[in-house]
Amino acid sequence: MAGDLPRSVNPGANAKPGGHYSHGTVANGFVFVSGQLPIARDGTKLNGASFADQARQVLANVQAVLEAAGSGVDRLVQVRVYVDDVANWPEFNTIYAQWAGASRPSRAVVPTGALHYGFKIEVEAVAAV
Repeated sequence: MAGDLPRSVNPGANAKPGGHYSHGTVANGFVFVSGQLPIARDGTKLNGASFADQARQVLANVQAVLEAAGSGVDRLVQVRVYVDDVANWPEFNTIYAQWAGASRPSRAVVPTGALHYGFKIEVEAVAAV
């Protein structure tokens, strides 16, 4: 809906944002998902968990934001993945392919070195509403 004011999305399935931002913002027919970290709904930081467990939690967080915005994985347009070590990319790609199914949005991987709180992965996304 062009011209509408942006709308914040903070689903109850995600922990409260840790700063001055929303988990997602809906504007002009899209939902912009803020970088999601491996933090469980209750606020537990999974920084000590395996890469696979962290990746699954991040993708669950992304999916919760998409669904709360009236979108879904099948409506993804672009996904950006930050990993602390590019060696984790093959494992992430396998987990991501299972999660995304037939959806094949544009995607980028950005090796970063250390991430906030010692996490191994962060994912942000854009989807159509």
